[in-house]
Amino acid sequence: MTAGATRGAEHDERFRCMGSEMRVLVGDPLEPGLPAPAAAARTVRAFLEDFDARLSRFQPESELSRLNEDPRRLVPASELLRSAVRAAVWAAQRTNGLVDPTLIGALERAGYARSRDGVEPVPVEDAIAAAPPRRPAGASAAAEWRLVRVDERRGVVERPPGVRLDSGGTGKGLAADMAAELLGGYARFVVDCGGDLRIGGPDAAADPYRVEVEHPLTGGRVIALRLGDGAVATSGINVRIWRAGADGFSHHLLDPATGKPAWTGLVGVTAAGRTAVEAETLAKAALLSGPERGREWLSEHGGVLVHEHGDVEYVGLREVRPAQVRFRLPERREAA
Repeated sequence: MTAGATRGAEHDERFRCMGSEMRVLVGDPLEPGLPAPAAAARTVRAFLEDFDARLSRFQPESELSRLNEDPRRLVPASELLRSAVRAAVWAAQRTNGLVDPTLIGALERAGYARSRDGVEPVPVEDAIAAAPPRRPAGASAAAEWRLVRVDERRGVVERPPGVRLDSGGTGKGLAADMAAELLGGYARFVVDCGGDLRIGGPDAAADPYRVEVEHPLTGGRVIALRLGDGAVATSGINVRIWRAGADGFSHHLLDPATGKPAWTGLVGVTAAGRTAVEAETLAKAALLSGPERGREWLSEHGGVLVHEHGDVEYVGLREVRPAQVRFRLPERREAA
């Protein structure tokens, strides 16, 4: 996803973090004494880099990794870590366990034990052609996320020892939302955390940004949204996908019911939301649910479903400017 302003000039900061491309746009300050837009953008960048260092499961010394290795049931946790755990549990509650933060073991078994930043993904068309029968994902019967609690009074995270947590399902959305709070005194802003966007400011509300959504198979534009306040997020299987054995393929969006990559008939979903955490959660839930149930997840705020054959479906959007994208892949296996 890309965002562009319709008028005016903002400071535009771009960098790589959390294994993704990041972008921060900052307009003029609303009050005297606030830092210049460039300085504000650098503050946001520093926050996001610190967020990544403290909450990455790929860093053995991160706060999240230390929590996961701690043998105690009650573990003292910083405000940032407690916020991340709260967001992860909220997403699980909101989706009835579809967006499950307790799947680290399954992710490691699928081949995602280390960061895949900089690793070229395999062609998603090859993976789709070889994938097993399509079916909606389901919640894990164990539902270990229900055993995770945050005690703000005592400043601890409670979970059974051995239950490990991953912030990947909501991490970028939470980072965008928290970074947006740092920019509340500016006329307009965008925080783009690897495709999870939070947009705000009074000037943006009056003169919205144009947010262009790319087709995950062709790279062409499938829609241009105008957004002046709120959030939009995209989830897809095309970015983190790799070979698993001689004939198989894996990706990072797992079916909690099986612990294996979910093949639902959708290759990408974009969802709107009030916050980036909500938008990211809805996008993942829709993709994991497959086309029929995916429409239900997008019905409140709107969004886009991209089917594995390349067809694009728009759900509940007031403003639609589709590029005429038609892309056919080899015939898939029919579901059993």
